[in-house]
Amino acid sequence: MTRRIPVLPTALLAALVLSGLGAALAQTPQPRVIEVIADKDNTFKVPGQSKPVIVMKPGEKAIFRITSHFGGEKAKDNSVHSFVVKDLRDQGWDVRLKEDTEEIPLVAPQRPGEYKIECTVKCGRGHDDMNMKLVVRN
Repeated sequence: MTRRIPVLPTALLAALVLSGLGAALAQTPQPRVIEVIADKDNTFKVPGQSKPVIVMKPGEKAIFRITSHFGGEKAKDNSVHSFVVKDLRDQGWDVRLKEDTEEIPLVAPQRPGEYKIECTVKCGRGHDDMNMKLVVRN
C-alpha cells in the first residue's frame, strides 16, 4: 500500500512561510528617529530640550532627521552646516548638511562616554559655538 503525503496548496504554504517571516521582522526593533535642527542662528536644537543632548546606548542604531537652515554662509558644495563627531568620522559621523531635511542612519559607538557633535562648515556668525553633546551610556 502506498502512503500519500498531503500536499499543501501553494498559497497556503506561501502564507505560512511569510507569516513566520513577518513575525521575525516584527521582532526586529526599528531604529529610533532623533530630530535635530541645525538652525539659522547657527545652533543645534533638539525639540523639547533647552540644551541639546542626545543620549544613546552603545551600538544603538538611529535615524537622525536633521533639518538645516541657512545661517548666513555656505560652503562651496552648498552645505549650510555639518554634523560631525571628529573621533567617530570613520564610523559615519561626518555629515555635510544642505538646506532641507535629511534622514541619516547612524550607529552609536560601542564605547560609553561623552562626544562633541559640532559643525565644521563655516556657517556664519556664531559658528564657533555650534556644537552639542552625544552621551553614550548603558
